[in-house]
Amino acid sequence: MSEMSSSARTDLRVAVIGGGVIGLSIAWTLAQDGCAVAVYDDQPGLGASHAAAGMLAPVSEASYEEPELLALGLASLQAWPEFATRLTHASGLDVGLTAEGSLLVGFDMDDTVGLARIADLLTRHDLPYDRLTSREAHTLEPALSPRARAALHGPGDPSVDSRLVVRALLTAAERAGVRFHRQRVGPVIVDGRAVGVREVDVGVDLDQPDRPTTPVHRADLVVLAAGAGSAHVPGLPDYARPPVRPVKGQILRLGGAAGLLGRTIRATVHGEHVYLVPRSHGELVVGATSEEVGVDLTVTAGAVHQLLHTAIEVVPEVAELELVETLARCRPGTPDNGPVIGSSLLPGLLVATGHFRSGVLLAPATSDAIHRLVSDLPVPGVVRPFAPRRFSGSAHHVTEGIA
Repeated sequence: MSEMSSSARTDLRVAVIGGGVIGLSIAWTLAQDGCAVAVYDDQPGLGASHAAAGMLAPVSEASYEEPELLALGLASLQAWPEFATRLTHASGLDVGLTAEGSLLVGFDMDDTVGLARIADLLTRHDLPYDRLTSREAHTLEPALSPRARAALHGPGDPSVDSRLVVRALLTAAERAGVRFHRQRVGPVIVDGRAVGVREVDVGVDLDQPDRPTTPVHRADLVVLAAGAGSAHVPGLPDYARPPVRPVKGQILRLGGAAGLLGRTIRATVHGEHVYLVPRSHGELVVGATSEEVGVDLTVTAGAVHQLLHTAIEVVPEVAELELVETLARCRPGTPDNGPVIGSSLLPGLLVATGHFRSGVLLAPATSDAIHRLVSDLPVPGVVRPFAPRRFSGSAHHVTEGIA
């Protein structure tokens, strides 16, 4: 991705529904260009972004079946250093971007076969990695269990502290003039076009003709970036609802881990997956489950046990750390695991949601794409496969302009 594109549309009023890392990145980017931006979220920064581990890992997350998603992730990863520099300059906050990469580890024969498949995929895409023996992996990360059979070192997978990123985005956006409304809203539609948002109360159906009158905030464009709740934003017509579902993830934060690990470890232990992400201030993030149970933010004993048991198998010293926090959030999943980025079938509505496990990674690419659409500029080719209309049965993908 290149630096933020230049826009001549600095007089636009933009309403952003959703205050996670995607919504905040978009709001900050557009406000820098002179747009009058308002963000609507009853708890900005406290959704899935609050639980994210912050891995910028298109390589480790790569799949044979998702080459287009890998290409988008790699493009966004390339944009992250410049994005982080601008964000730190605008907010005064360091977002904790690290460049140590990640270590992928397997513990039994099946796990090792899985690593070989990943190595083959990385080779096909000419992506860097080093194949390590158990001894070499232990030399790289002395706290790693000696029972690890094989490992791959991916130098191209950095990470950020996602909570610092959100805090920096909130600060930078406010400094750029973004207004925040801690309120649930839905789009206002006049003559088949989104012309703003209307405040709603929990339980109020905007589609009912006898609904109570609520405040309306006019806007030239509305951006839907509500994460896992995007499909249930009140007032959206069915044809404009993105096919986003909540995928529950439970995650742990442990204290007292300063110096324990030098890089992210992503391990498969007898088929069970876990990642351990060290923070500079001595915290260790351990995650995460992936549960198709609908909207459910309950932290369960079974999930905590599974994550801790697997993490201790990978790094035995984890057993001595302090359990500081357990939490659950819902990621926004889509039928093809790809995000939904672009102009919707509802004129005046742009969509930026469905980022699943990669919201933090894809923030630079997504905010750049929405900025380009607002500016009537073509989006990069890596973004085009993720246009909303791919789910509408239409062969036409919106790649430029604001419908």
